[in-house]
Amino acid sequence: MVRQTKPAYSLAGRVALITGAASGIGAATARIFAEAGADLALAWYPPDGHDIEPVRRDVETAGARVVVEEVDVRSHVDVERIVQSAVDTLGRLDIVVANAGIARIEPRPEDVSDDQWELILDVNLNGVWRCFRAAIPHMRGRHFGRLLTTTSVSGPLQAWVQHTSYAASKAAIVGLVNSLSVELGPAGITVNAVAPGVVESPQSLDPVNSLGPGGVAAQAGLVPVGRVGTADDVAYAYRYLASEEAGYVTGHVLVIDGGRWLAGSD
Repeated sequence: MVRQTKPAYSLAGRVALITGAASGIGAATARIFAEAGADLALAWYPPDGHDIEPVRRDVETAGARVVVEEVDVRSHVDVERIVQSAVDTLGRLDIVVANAGIARIEPRPEDVSDDQWELILDVNLNGVWRCFRAAIPHMRGRHFGRLLTTTSVSGPLQAWVQHTSYAASKAAIVGLVNSLSVELGPAGITVNAVAPGVVESPQSLDPVNSLGPGGVAAQAGLVPVGRVGTADDVAYAYRYLASEEAGYVTGHVLVIDGGRWLAGSD
């Protein structure tokens, strides 16, 4: 008799909420989760200038059922609405990928206003917390959940000059992951983060607030594996952390940077 096994890292029967789903890491994660069998609630923020429709078409073509909502993660009302939509329309919520984030250049730290500082923290840190908080009650009842989020090597592991608020927000996410992983483990909920290095994405290619195309290209020669990252590199890590196979992994920050951080500044 041939043993029947499901594919590794299958997400069949799972429902995942992904924020920042219209571009970059969020869009790649949506496509890869759909290929793995998940149904999806996709949160996007139209002022960012990215179109969710290509992502919607791709995941539906892969066979996923889809809910799409405009969501500003600074709004608990928006966040709670899409969580409820996922449960009402797709029947459950098993996985959250709190990926939405922004970066803004800050030439001199002493010139950063309270409003500028609070914007970055509200999106990058509080937005993650709002997504997790809204999802936890729906996961407790099933004794299963995967709370996942995007931090960065900038902040937890190294500095990013002229981006102090961004680095602070990403470092704080590690504390959130650590504490929640212990609190929620008895409820069957794991909590993990990925920490990308330089990944070619709309954010990193922004020449005003990030590296720009030239800066991204220049990083390739500094990465031990010889290239910068792709959004798919991060999405595949999310697929693993969302899967049954990662059930004993919690409170972990998975660095995805091709060895760049370990190589130092040389």
